[in-house]
Amino acid sequence: MEVWKKILGYLTFRKPDPDAPTNFNLRVMHGINKISLFMFLIALVLLIVKLAT
Repeated sequence: MEVWKKILGYLTFRKPDPDAPTNFNLRVMHGINKISLFMFLIALVLLIVKLAT
């Protein structure tokens, strides 16, 4: 269950932590991580659908 909370935390947009460092490279890295996680979940769903049919 904790895995789903982490995945949901990556996919949801929440208020940034004011104490966290803010620089462009870090924001781009988080954006790329969200995109790659989203693409992985789509591929996983497509694989499950393909195997089920």
